[in-house]
Amino acid sequence: MEILNVTTKRGLELKGAIFGDNSNDTCLIMLTGICSNVFQNELLYKTGLLLEKNKITCIIAHAHDSFSCFAYTDHSIKKQSHKGTFNDEFDKVYEDVESYVKFAKEKMGFKRIILAGHSLGSNKIINYLGNTKDDFIDYFIISSPVDIMHWWNIMPNIDKCFDMAKSWVENNRGDDILPFLFGGFSPMTANTVIGFHNADNLKNCPVISKQGETNSLYNIKPFGTFLIGSKDSVTGDSPKKFMETLNSWTKHPKLNRVIEIEGASHIFYNMHDIYANTILDCIQNHYMAAAL
Repeated sequence: MEILNVTTKRGLELKGAIFGDNSNDTCLIMLTGICSNVFQNELLYKTGLLLEKNKITCIIAHAHDSFSCFAYTDHSIKKQSHKGTFNDEFDKVYEDVESYVKFAKEKMGFKRIILAGHSLGSNKIINYLGNTKDDFIDYFIISSPVDIMHWWNIMPNIDKCFDMAKSWVENNRGDDILPFLFGGFSPMTANTVIGFHNADNLKNCPVISKQGETNSLYNIKPFGTFLIGSKDSVTGDSPKKFMETLNSWTKHPKLNRVIEIEGASHIFYNMHDIYANTILDCIQNHYMAAAL
């Protein structure tokens, strides 16, 4: 594994991780979930290792909200700045995903690119896939996506954070980090909390809340897989039905697969090997088999 530097159009350098190199024809780009990175999420690390072993290059795509308190290089101002979940720009998600995709396509020259996401990373790739005019992606893997407004209603501390964030922004304290964890797990500035709440571009899985849009799912061009754990607490009473509903909103649902991993939670705790092997199976026995 090596650290990968990818620069966005706005001049911000994102730090990803790459398993393998461009001697392989196929690359999977995995967008991480909120407050998740390859160093502290074994799911990402094991997936990268397994794909590399099977001659599939894997890029773990860390956007702003994947590396809390991680130093980024802002080429537009020639300075280092700290970016992470605590300080994110959710309205720039499309640009962040596009930067990794174009890096893989144009800089590294991969012939086949698979775009995957976990948790909020899945919402990010839905936003990209449903709005891009490029045809760079050959296959998608959407795992554990989030109905954001439903998530907003069930996670702890969120209303408390939101009320405080509004007050702080009104008092010119938008860049200050709130004194308690957003949702019980993530530090955030007041501006980031407001931005997350207003991120209409990521409200593309409105199965439970009915608050959001489904056009992005319908506009996805390639076929792919929807993957979920049977004990995913973020997706209501029936995780598989949640994913089947998302698939029903795509243009060609019969071409896609819906896979439920029995006993797995939202983060696939203690089941990272199973997750990684499922990702590999999706590529080898669904995508590549169809491509032959």
